[in-house]
Amino acid sequence: MPVITGNYVPPGIFKNADASTIYAATLRKVELPVYERERIELEDGDFLDIDWSYSSKPDSENVVILLHGLAGNASRPYMKGMARIFNKNKWDAVAMNFRGCSEELNRLYRSYHGGASEDLAAVADHVLSLKKYKNIALIGFSLGGNIMLKYLGENRNIPDEIIGGTGVSVPCDLEGSLGAINNMRNFVYSKRFELNLKEHLQLRAKKFPANLDQKEISSCSSLRDIDDLYTSKAHGYKNAHDYYSKASALNFLPGLKRPALIISAENDSFLSEGCYPYEIAEKSELLHLEVPVYGGHVGFVTPTSTYYHEKRALDFIESLL
Repeated sequence: MPVITGNYVPPGIFKNADASTIYAATLRKVELPVYERERIELEDGDFLDIDWSYSSKPDSENVVILLHGLAGNASRPYMKGMARIFNKNKWDAVAMNFRGCSEELNRLYRSYHGGASEDLAAVADHVLSLKKYKNIALIGFSLGGNIMLKYLGENRNIPDEIIGGTGVSVPCDLEGSLGAINNMRNFVYSKRFELNLKEHLQLRAKKFPANLDQKEISSCSSLRDIDDLYTSKAHGYKNAHDYYSKASALNFLPGLKRPALIISAENDSFLSEGCYPYEIAEKSELLHLEVPVYGGHVGFVTPTSTYYHEKRALDFIESLL
């Protein structure tokens, strides 16, 4: 598919990548009715909490599944903003909280990671079991976008009802993205992720003292250290490099089974060159790649309450109906 430059031009200060990234993630306010929470019991004995928001059309046959990013949850502004635009256009929305990302620590030692497509599959199967929806769309943000694209490109059966997906600011190359985040210009961001994840791991160490040592957690000084200590080994990988190599969506894009749109800004400092799969998109009949000049990381701010990536995601998904 042709690579799209995009016509997004942000207002004033939001041409700055940091301004758009920080504002969209921390200062944006999104009005949305309170989610209706549901707990899904998983085959391995764990659970997932998912949050529903419904359209004004009570018998909607369309639903979108939303996947958040690293250290996120269903209540983040970018999740609520996307749910809102789809709700306004007669789509129900179900926002995933990955394992351990709702208010309660999950039961098992494992949690979530960038390749955890089996949990997306479980949510899709649950939605289908309701026997209500004819069309299911997928939208993933950042790490959630990697999971979504991996799911659509894996050697697995994709339900007919799933029509396609959109990934926003996707680190398709996990190791390359980690390298970008570790650049000095991203020190504040990487340190914030690191502290958040270490705090979470300390709670997990209290629950699983035989598996995790609190001193080892404290000694981690980077995201890669955390992935070496916990993320990789808890999820069946040898180490961080093995995890990044095997879980990156870049490996699965040539095998996409449904149309997918990736929207990633050229000035996104969290993404490396490998996170922009130009060559794959040019050869693919299913992959659409849009690279606006501006937008930072999930920061496609507009003067209105609807952000650029939300309108683009809606337009792309509805073009598949």
